Amino acid sequence: MCSKKVFVSGCYDMLHSGHVAFFEEASKLGELYVGIGSDATIFGLKARKTINPDAERLYMVKALKCVKDAWINRGSGIMDFEQDVLELKPDIFFVNTDGHSPAKEDFCKKHGIEYVVAKRVPHGNLPARSTTALRKECKIPYRIDLAGGWLDQPFVNELAPGAVLTISIEPDYEFNDRSGMSTSSRKKAVELWQTDIPDSSDLEKLAKILFCYENPPMMGNRYVSGSQDSLGIVMPGLNKLDYDKGYWPVKITSKRDADLLAWIEQRLWLVPLYPRRAEYDVFAGTDVNAANAKALADATEAVWNALLAKDATAWGAATTAAFEAQIAMFPNMAPPDVHEMIAKYAPASLGHKISGAGGGGYLILISETPIENALQVRIRR
Repeated sequence: MCSKKVFVSGCYDMLHSGHVAFFEEASKLGELYVGIGSDATIFGLKARKTINPDAERLYMVKALKCVKDAWINRGSGIMDFEQDVLELKPDIFFVNTDGHSPAKEDFCKKHGIEYVVAKRVPHGNLPARSTTALRKECKIPYRIDLAGGWLDQPFVNELAPGAVLTISIEPDYEFNDRSGMSTSSRKKAVELWQTDIPDSSDLEKLAKILFCYENPPMMGNRYVSGSQDSLGIVMPGLNKLDYDKGYWPVKITSKRDADLLAWIEQRLWLVPLYPRRAEYDVFAGTDVNAANAKALADATEAVWNALLAKDATAWGAATTAAFEAQIAMFPNMAPPDVHEMIAKYAPASLGHKISGAGGGGYLILISETPIENALQVRIRR
């Protein structure tokens, strides 16, 4: 009987024990074939160069005894392997939870390939490893806005004052560029501070430095990156940023209680969305008015109160209301494929929103029970 063909795809930069354990787990299902992202593909997705060029990464992967064969994928983007898979005709497509995407799953369904999502499990007594954790800049956090996004922009908060709620996220995963996780601000933070947020008793001052560095007045940018990005990265824990007619909040309230942060972590789930469409414009068809801005502000306040009360049902309902208020102002935030993902996952959750706009990021779900193939994050303490 012929052995099954198993396919995996990824970057595999700075090859480590986590990669080897992943390959070994996949190879238990059959002969293992590895598609490796090219240098150009990884730069497009991560907005950074690889440590090792694709020829070197290919050499190291092919040298592993559990790998039947490997190559550099010929395509580009998150689906760079399509042509290679169609030629290989594998029986199984094997991914880790953080490598899962609906686009991959749908591709496998279309072509009759079994899609297997495995948990990241280290070998034996070895520590858990990831390329992200091994990179020097990995200590710079990301940020998620839980509700209120757009209220940090004066053209919205001048119509109705309101808050943005942020959490600072440990970089356990290397979130794709333009995913709504404040990746552009994080890159500026890496330029400024290299490895970590500096120790300081004045975190707001550090956030102002980052905000000004990202938005220099002489550049004449059409769009000013909101201050919730810089504040959300720099300030640990849960933060309520109150805006009223300006780029900077008039009040900042921070919650760093360990029990509250753990409660949030246990109920927050992220599912990868489809890649953002080319030539995407979030401002197409906007309807920014006082009523819509106030609806967003009111729903965000309800999210804050639900979090402080540790009321997951109220948190979920208010999160969905805040998201719907955003969509009322910026309908292009959620194109049809995003709505399809919401229809698929939202019924199993208490509430939902998306991390960014137009796809390319994550569907954020609130649930007291596990969401299949979803990620969970750690809030920076």
